[in-house]
Amino acid sequence: MDSGAATILLPVALGIVMLGLGLALTVADFRRVAQEPRAVLVALACQLLLLPPACLGLVLAFDLSAELAVGMLLLAASPGGTTANLFSHLFRGDVALNITLTAVNSVLAIVSLPLVVGLAIGHFDPVGTDGDIGLQFGKVLQVFAIVLVPVTIGMLVRARRPAFAIAADRPVRRFSVAVLVIAIIGTAIAEHDRVLDELPAVGPVALLFCAISLAVGYGVPRLAGVGDRQAVACAMEIGMHNATIAIAVATSVLGSSELAIPAAVYAIAMYPCAAIAGWLVTRGRAEPPAPAAPA
Repeated sequence: MDSGAATILLPVALGIVMLGLGLALTVADFRRVAQEPRAVLVALACQLLLLPPACLGLVLAFDLSAELAVGMLLLAASPGGTTANLFSHLFRGDVALNITLTAVNSVLAIVSLPLVVGLAIGHFDPVGTDGDIGLQFGKVLQVFAIVLVPVTIGMLVRARRPAFAIAADRPVRRFSVAVLVIAIIGTAIAEHDRVLDELPAVGPVALLFCAISLAVGYGVPRLAGVGDRQAVACAMEIGMHNATIAIAVATSVLGSSELAIPAAVYAIAMYPCAAIAGWLVTRGRAEPPAPAAPA
């Protein structure tokens, strides 16, 4: 993952993923922020205000190394992944809300991700193979280019060529899954010794953080009076972080595959965690009543 090819190809691949996200978005998705402000605001508050401190508490409690600690906080600051939409659909969540949250989170990540990671780097002071790691202005621009620009282009294409955007949606989603798998495998190969060595340390933290993210994502909205379907959407959006973005920023922007190890571990752990959480919150739902028999 530290090779020149990976440094170039992974951001390009991620740009295509984000372009695909933009192909699925319209201006109407952003209007839902005003139509359903409570669910959106509560979910964003959980994502931006609750999860980074919770993640910080975990990495301090488990005494992770500086690289793993920053990698976990990088993951915590990453927006929800596109797979959250699929899991929300599977467990009867409000997928339209997922799309809105993903869109808004992707925009807010331009500010929140460099801010959280910059503070984490300043506190833990990790050292990579190329020396001290920092988020200079140029690197902030790289994050901007990776996340926001492709989404904007995708939305413009959707507005002007809706038929093409709809036709391209499924292939791009499949490509997104392939990128995530390749990113995880590439990170594991580049740091296979480190992954095996650090798995006992970062594995429990990744699992706990995933469980906390899902619980906060469902529980806090419900306490705030958000409907059940909307709370399921919030849980999936907040619990299924975009590991692809975290890995790409770690390897391509920050120049350290070690920082990508937590995201690679999390990407594997979040699927069974999300499936279990979805089952737990939906198993008690009453099925729609059967139609009355004719008299």
